[in-house]
Amino acid sequence: MEKALGLEFLRVVEEAAIASARTMGLGDGHKSDQAAVETLRSAMDAVGMDGTIVIGEGERDQAPMLYIGEKVGAAVRDKSRKYPEVDIAVDPLEGTNLCATGEPNAIVVLAASDRGGLLHAPDLYMEKIIVGPSCKGAVELDAPVEHNLRAIAKRLDRDIDDLVVIVLDRPRHQKLIQDIRKAGARIRLISDGDLSAGISAAVVGTGVHAVMGIGGAPEGVLTAAALRCLNGQILGRLVVSKPEHHERLAQMGIKDGNRIYDTGDLAPGKRLIFACTGVTGGSLLRGVRFFGEGIRTHSLILTHEEPQVRFVDTVHLERRPDVKVRFF
Repeated sequence: MEKALGLEFLRVVEEAAIASARTMGLGDGHKSDQAAVETLRSAMDAVGMDGTIVIGEGERDQAPMLYIGEKVGAAVRDKSRKYPEVDIAVDPLEGTNLCATGEPNAIVVLAASDRGGLLHAPDLYMEKIIVGPSCKGAVELDAPVEHNLRAIAKRLDRDIDDLVVIVLDRPRHQKLIQDIRKAGARIRLISDGDLSAGISAAVVGTGVHAVMGIGGAPEGVLTAAALRCLNGQILGRLVVSKPEHHERLAQMGIKDGNRIYDTGDLAPGKRLIFACTGVTGGSLLRGVRFFGEGIRTHSLILTHEEPQVRFVDTVHLERRPDVKVRFF
């Protein structure tokens, strides 16, 4: 599956990122999200697979949807042959507001696995702590913040005041922010995009050592798929605080709302593909750039069974007889 579909999924996220980038800075998040959703759906229907969306987008903010249970891929229209069965998790545009306002770190994200390889996470919030390979196994979700920061610093052979922790800038994180600063670590507050932040924590050289706080559960599954390929770790627990949350868990087949999920629980698949393309430039990926001869994209594609990490810089040339390829 990874060899057959990896580059196909790269094409899918590239096309969606280009469509979203055309709306960048227009101030219309709904339009940006819709461009990504429609392009993803169209591009996936050209992929040789029998795909099922197990994590989609749209229920919480009523955005355009690739809905849970939706069938995608060539098998939708071609019933004459058997295609590989693939579970798909998507965040058509992580950082919708970032794209609408032209801020950094908006990305298009897709993860795929063999059937049953991605947790069917409900559209709830999730407590999370994310670290890279060096700190795998050193942190605990319920441990005091200072304890986790000391453990991370020890694994990295650093002092706590050398650490940078990414936290979503939300009122719910006021105490977490105070605890991190009291321990002596530095914080990078972000307005959106904890998925790209989680990937950054697992890549050496990004200057990010951990991600802490509460974000979306679907994004947690997508992050786990990437971290399975990068050998990082995410620990997460669903935030269940209302009666309707329990109903949602029951609908999704989740029996224990207090369970702490490790990386392999969220993305247990043997075969995993993770692909993302930058829409606006960020710490991990450059954004889409338009120029006279075409369009340039910067993407990341990860595979698990055959471990590969590819940063892909693509120039999509215009179909013109006088087109020129430039050295960048």
